Amino acid sequence: MGKKKEKPIDLNNLTPEEKLKLEIADEIGVYQKVITHGWRSLSAKESGKIGGLMTKKKREMRKI
Repeated sequence: MGKKKEKPIDLNNLTPEEKLKLEIADEIGVYQKVITHGWRSLSAKESGKIGGLMTKKKREMRKI
């Protein structure tokens, strides 16, 4: 099986969800890794942390 080619991250055309995801990546210290090597370069632990924090922030946003 061939490796799936990941499209580069276009910082000029991000959805609100993508912006939140990158913001959290920056908070946990993996932003540069994501920009340089893509989302697939993250470990399962790093990806899970981002997903968990995104869910938490989305819940907080709904309460307001």
